[in-house]
Amino acid sequence: MRDAGIRTVPARAAASAAALETAALQAAPRGLTRIALIGNPNSGKTSLFNQLTGLNQKVGNFPGVTVDRKTGISQLTAQHRAEIIDLPGTYSLYPKSLDEKVITDLLYDKTSGQYPDFVVVTADASNLRRNLLLFTQLADLGLPLVLALNMMDVAAQHGINIDLEALQEELGVPVIPMNARKGIGVAALKIVMAQQLDAATTTFYEPDEALVPMLRQIRYYFNLHNDYLALHYAHQFRHISFLTADNRAYIAELVTKYNFEATPRQAQETIDRYARINELLLNVVSVTRTEKAEPYSNRLDRVLTHKVWGYLIFLAVLFLLFQAVFSWASYPMELIDTGVAWINGLIQSNFNGPLISLLTEGVLAGLGGVLIFIPQIALLFAFIAVLEETGYMARVTFMMDRIMRKFGLNGKSVVPLISGMACAVPAIMSARTIENRKDRMITIFVTPLMSCSARIPVYTVLIGLVVPDQPVLGIFNLRGVALMGLYLLGFVSAVGSAWVLKLFMKTKERSYFIMEFPVYRWPRWKNVVLTIVEKVKAFVFQAGKVIIAISVILWVLASYGPGNSLEQAEQRVRANTAQLNETEVETRVASEKLETSYAGRFGHLIEPAIRPLGFDWKIGISLLTSFAAREVFVGTMSTIYSVGQDANELTVQQKLAAEKGPDGQPFFTPARAGSLLVFYVFAMQCMSTLATTYRETKGWTWPLLQLVYMTGLAYLASLLVYQVLS
Repeated sequence: MRDAGIRTVPARAAASAAALETAALQAAPRGLTRIALIGNPNSGKTSLFNQLTGLNQKVGNFPGVTVDRKTGISQLTAQHRAEIIDLPGTYSLYPKSLDEKVITDLLYDKTSGQYPDFVVVTADASNLRRNLLLFTQLADLGLPLVLALNMMDVAAQHGINIDLEALQEELGVPVIPMNARKGIGVAALKIVMAQQLDAATTTFYEPDEALVPMLRQIRYYFNLHNDYLALHYAHQFRHISFLTADNRAYIAELVTKYNFEATPRQAQETIDRYARINELLLNVVSVTRTEKAEPYSNRLDRVLTHKVWGYLIFLAVLFLLFQAVFSWASYPMELIDTGVAWINGLIQSNFNGPLISLLTEGVLAGLGGVLIFIPQIALLFAFIAVLEETGYMARVTFMMDRIMRKFGLNGKSVVPLISGMACAVPAIMSARTIENRKDRMITIFVTPLMSCSARIPVYTVLIGLVVPDQPVLGIFNLRGVALMGLYLLGFVSAVGSAWVLKLFMKTKERSYFIMEFPVYRWPRWKNVVLTIVEKVKAFVFQAGKVIIAISVILWVLASYGPGNSLEQAEQRVRANTAQLNETEVETRVASEKLETSYAGRFGHLIEPAIRPLGFDWKIGISLLTSFAAREVFVGTMSTIYSVGQDANELTVQQKLAAEKGPDGQPFFTPARAGSLLVFYVFAMQCMSTLATTYRETKGWTWPLLQLVYMTGLAYLASLLVYQVLS
């Protein structure tokens, strides 16, 4: 039995950490080094990325594709900064999905401007055998590597001891023991990355000699640096995006000439690699004890994934989430709403003029419609981040697979549907992991029916208008229950629509659902905070720009009309209201001017189509503007109702509550608010979602079907609710 202690000083990484740091600090300043993080799912890659970059992160797309990539800047040493690229998780370099394909596209093209200077491979130390398959493939590509041996604490808990010096000798690259969640080993990794070590790695797999003539021709034709990369060109030439049609034709001719069969060759390569990995691990890994007791994660899974208790627990978690979104966020929301109203009133009481009106009724009204929902957005993503960090979200996906299959969906469809509670755009993009085309198309089609975070502002305002703020069963809030009901309605409509679609779409493809459960862990609060900050920033700076821009445009349209129509409207009102006091007169003047404005005229034009739903011309304007983004609805309503006497001294909620109908009663009755809520549950009110569907399906057929189906469903459901409740 090997010594139970884990040696933590890498021999080939450096003589000592101090020597590496001294050398790094003495190095001359250089430009940004591009470093790619690659690893298996659940290997701690995201935790390491967060440790390296902190808040210096941004999210964008890989050039030419819609796959998200995270990049960030890391200060490796006092003189050396690097750009860190967080690539999607993958188990091997033979991609099964578009997410994995971007990795191979990146690594196969050395002439690309995105090609990494250095690669950090993250590996789970407690499951080293499986994680090393990807490492050996990357090493055989001839890339400069370092192995970040993560989760050393988990390995130690299981009695797994790793001889790091021996492992480095076997692999031929630096090995850094780490606990990325706690930041242990990050400093040593930065020092190694700053050195950009480019030592020759060990060769783990040699292609069959019979393939060498074909590989050499591919290698020389494309000017590749080794035979193994040429082998990947032969395997995947049909799917490598940067190859031209002539390039593919050339490789296809060689593949046919040499009778190259990709599938059996790939299977044999995997077998050969694991044989080498098993031999290697015999020399470097030892287990000091065998666990006799069942792991606590298995015991937890028996309860949390139980066919009865599992669903009840998940339902309780959802109740807690929506109660928090309403109850816990109410106080900061009131402070923000009151604060914006107070600032507006202060400005209006001290200044006047068209520019002041633009500032208070346009910009600040729109800004208030953005800022007020930050507490709810932050709470929603805090809960989602905690569920993901603890490993519970993976169990939810597993449980929901049982339900999804009854409605003709792949188990992997659960991931986009659950992600759709945050935002439909990345949720639709995540459907690319579904290999079965029918399941992928159905998932993309129904995902927007899941209530996303952009609907929260709409739900919050309307529920607050008509649902009493009172407890249910002594522990729940009635408004929170109503909010959860809307989310469940979206889910039921999504799976119901999927069931209908599967009747029309036939395929012979079989779909499978395979998921690796991460171990249960306490959430790393730094990662939770980073997630909250990132999502709130995205909401404020992306949705916020649209909301404020539309608010300003609406103010202009609501404040001006053709010719001297506004002046005539004021004269008409004053001539017929001589018996009223000045405050009432000013209110009626403002209302008449709004109806006569450009916005009012356009609203009256579409009012006949939406009147059966209980909507008036003001709501009609809000429906149209919110097509840019659902949350714009609240900003639009706030702006429209800001154009009036003393309107800026009221909060958004108070403006809508104060609106009166022709009969003098509150305009937003339960029937009208319920109709509007149901409309927003079903309606496709998001240009970004349609654009994403277009990119993912490579055509306009599916997005147009989405738009027609969801708009029709929203109209009919809204009509039914209004007619029944009124």
